[in-house]
Amino acid sequence: MTQFVQGMLYLSVLVAFAACNAPPVPLDDILIEKTFVPEQCVRAVKVGDYVRYHYIGTFPDGKKFDSSYDRGSTYNVFVGKKQLIEGMDKALVGMCVNERSLVKIPPHLAYGSRGYGDIIPPESILHFDVLLLDVWNPEDGVQINTYHTPTVCSRKVEVSDFVRYHYNGTLLDGTLFDSSHTRMRTYDTYVGIGWLIAGMDQGLLGMCVGERRIVTMPPSLGYGENGDGSDIPGQASLVFDVVLLDLHNPRDRITVTNQEIPEPCTRKSEAGDFVRYHYNGSLLDGTFFDSSYSRNRTYDTYVGQGYVISGMDEGLIGVCVGEKRTITIPPHLAYGEEGTGSKIPGSAVLVFDVHIIDFHNPSDNTEVVVTHKPEECDKQTKKGDFVKYHYNASLMDGTSIDSTYNYGKTYNIVLGANQVVPGMEEGLMEMCVGEKRHVIIPPHLGYGERGVTGEVPGSAVLVFDIELIEMEEGLPEGYMFIWNDDVSPDLFAEMDKDDDKQVEPSEFTDYILRQVNEGKGRLAPGFDPYRIIDNMFSNQDRDGDGKITEAEFKLKADESATHDEL
Repeated sequence: MTQFVQGMLYLSVLVAFAACNAPPVPLDDILIEKTFVPEQCVRAVKVGDYVRYHYIGTFPDGKKFDSSYDRGSTYNVFVGKKQLIEGMDKALVGMCVNERSLVKIPPHLAYGSRGYGDIIPPESILHFDVLLLDVWNPEDGVQINTYHTPTVCSRKVEVSDFVRYHYNGTLLDGTLFDSSHTRMRTYDTYVGIGWLIAGMDQGLLGMCVGERRIVTMPPSLGYGENGDGSDIPGQASLVFDVVLLDLHNPRDRITVTNQEIPEPCTRKSEAGDFVRYHYNGSLLDGTFFDSSYSRNRTYDTYVGQGYVISGMDEGLIGVCVGEKRTITIPPHLAYGEEGTGSKIPGSAVLVFDVHIIDFHNPSDNTEVVVTHKPEECDKQTKKGDFVKYHYNASLMDGTSIDSTYNYGKTYNIVLGANQVVPGMEEGLMEMCVGEKRHVIIPPHLGYGERGVTGEVPGSAVLVFDIELIEMEEGLPEGYMFIWNDDVSPDLFAEMDKDDDKQVEPSEFTDYILRQVNEGKGRLAPGFDPYRIIDNMFSNQDRDGDGKITEAEFKLKADESATHDEL
C-alpha cells in the first residue's frame, strides 16, 4: 500500500511539472473580463461612436508598457474606424460609461509579428485595464430627460426670454465640474440668442418654472475639442441637472390673475388715491420674501405717483375695496438687475397676492347715505344741539371697531363742539330722531395718519351705521345760557340775597340753577352746568376778586363779543 501511495505522488509531481513546462494555449480572439459594471447603462458603445477612456497597458507578466493616466489625459478616438488596434476596436464595442474591463488581445489583433518599435515586441499578447468615461456620436443632438413637471405651467421658455436657473454640471461619468448651488446664486441669462453654449440654449427651451430636467449634450454643442481649458476636457459630453426658477421677457408687462371682486363694487381706485392693502410677496418659484401680515399691519401708500415699484403702482389701479388679486411683476417693473440684496435677487420676477382693505382720495368728503327716514321729521339736528345716538363702527373691510350696543347706552355729544371727528359731525347734521344713516369717513376727516392705537389703524377709512335716538335743541351760537322769559329789572338785587351789594359765587350759582329749574332760563345742553355757571360768574367778576358788584354786572345784550354772560 505504501508503495502505491508513493507511486501516485510521483505521478502527480510529473503531471504538475509537465503542466508548468507546457507551451501556452494560443489566444484566438480577445478575452474580456468585466471588473465593474454600472447599475445603469443608458447607452453602450457602437461602431462609429467617439469615446474617451483611460487605460493601463501591460504584458502578461505584468510589466507596464503604457498608460493614459501617466499622460494625465484620456485616450479619445472613434470606434470601429481603424484608428485603434483591431482588438481594442472590438473590446470597446458594447461598453457602458463607467464600465471597467480587463482585455486580453492576441498578437494578430494587436501589433502582430512586427511589434511596435522598442515598446511592443513581436508576437506580444497585450493586457489592457480599460475604464470608459464618455461616449457620443457625431449625429447626437441634445437629449432632454424631464423628471419633474410642476402641476401648473402657465408659460414656457421661448427664444429671447430671460431665465434664472440652478444647475449641477457633470461629465458623462458623473464628475462634477461646476454648480450654481455651490455659489449660492442662480445663473441668469437670455435664452436662444447665443449667450449660452448651444446645447444649453436648446435644453432650456420649453421649460416651465419649477421644472427639473437632465440636459445631455455632445461636445459639438458644449465646449468642443478644446474644452474650457480647466475643468472640462476636450471632446467631453456634458450633463446638466437643471431646475428653472424664473422666467420673463423684456417686453412683459404686469399680469393680474386670481381676482376675487366683491359685489357690489361702487368705486375703483384711481391714480392719486391712498390705498391700504395686505400682501404676501414671493418669487416666481414660490420662495417667500415678505408679507404685511407678518408685521400685522397693512402697507399704506399713494398709487400712481411713484411711491411704490412701477409694477405695483400699475397693479393697484382699478381695484375695489375687498378685492383680492395676484399681481406678477417682471424685474424691469420691480427691482431690476440689482434686486434688493438678501431677499430679492437681481432680475427676479415678483408675485404679490394682494388684498385691498380700503382706499380714499385726499379730496374725498364724508359720504352720507340715509338708510331709514321716519315719516315725521319736523326737527333736524344743527350745530349746538345735544344728540344721543347709537352706532356700529367698522373698517371698510368689515372689521368691527366699536359699537354702542355693546355698552347698552347711547353716545352723547354736542354738535359743533369738536367732541367727535369732523366726519361724524357732518354725518349727524340735519338728522331726525329715528333716522338711520350709513356714514363713510375718509381718514383726513377721521383719525388721520396716526389712527387710534389698538383700535383704528392709521389712514383708515371708517364706516359708521348710526341711529339718532334723542335730540335736545341747543342754544343760539355764542350762548351758554338764555332766558326763556323777560329778564327781571331787579336781576342783581334778586341774586344779592344778603343785600350786601355784592354777589358771592354761591349766590350766583343758586340763582341760575333756580331759574333753570323753574323754566325761566336754559343752560346749553350737553355740558357740565356748574362749569358753565363758573364761566358766567368769571365773566361778570371783571376785577377777579371773587365777587360781582353792581357796577361790574352787565347783561349780554350790553356786551359786544362776550360769551357765557347774562
